[in-house]
Amino acid sequence: MQPDMSHAHLQGDVIDPARASAMLAVLGRAGGVKPGDELPPFFHQLYFWEARPPHELGRDAHPRTGIGLIPDMGLPRRMWAGGRLRFHAPLVAGEAAEKRSTVETTNCKDGRSGPLAFVTLRHEIRQGGTLCVTEWQDLVYREEPAPGRPQPTRPVAPVGEEQATSVTFDSTMLFRYSALTFNGHRIHYDESYARAVEGYDGLVVHGPLLAQLLMLMAQDALGPLRGFAFRATAPLMHHETATLCRTGPALWVRGPDGRQCMQAEAEV
Repeated sequence: MQPDMSHAHLQGDVIDPARASAMLAVLGRAGGVKPGDELPPFFHQLYFWEARPPHELGRDAHPRTGIGLIPDMGLPRRMWAGGRLRFHAPLVAGEAAEKRSTVETTNCKDGRSGPLAFVTLRHEIRQGGTLCVTEWQDLVYREEPAPGRPQPTRPVAPVGEEQATSVTFDSTMLFRYSALTFNGHRIHYDESYARAVEGYDGLVVHGPLLAQLLMLMAQDALGPLRGFAFRATAPLMHHETATLCRTGPALWVRGPDGRQCMQAEAEV
């Protein structure tokens, strides 16, 4: 289904350097960000918060569907499944910016694990009238987990990569990342909810956090990015050690049991 593209959500924000510096600290990277500095790729997610009052939140603490841009698809469980980005010009710290968001597509289908609803959002971020970032954000909505239902087959990650870095996570890192991105999804900080309600084995590491780490890995190795695409393929828990892998512009996240948690492609 193609929604009405004339309906757009506009937000303004100032690209606060302190918030970007805090994200570098959360990621364990040295240095800070000063007014006039160019932001690292994907740091725009620290801004343009969608702050809604408690009565407009769903059970999972995300904004309820059907009252903003995203229509009510009739399915309760949300996942950021992947996305694509084009980096047209650098965002500069300390200056005002504007974000225009639209629903590009919606679609429903039956998957092996039950009914699924797909929503693709398009975000355009401008600073001083210049388009800096275009982002397509792919969301998936699912039904409640059913006891005894077979789990989806988890893909096996490639081996023999050119570059590999081990990364660990804990509840403190996930909480701080959620706070900086204003992501209220309880699967990232409420372990009892993640286990009992959504059927996970622990706190879920944010898909965008894994994508952020892969983007920085790609930029460090290949230079400034013109584009980046990623897709989450299996959840990673906060108590698991993962491996960030790269061969040329191809990147992926390998879980401790060899499963592939994310695949990505960088463009320079």
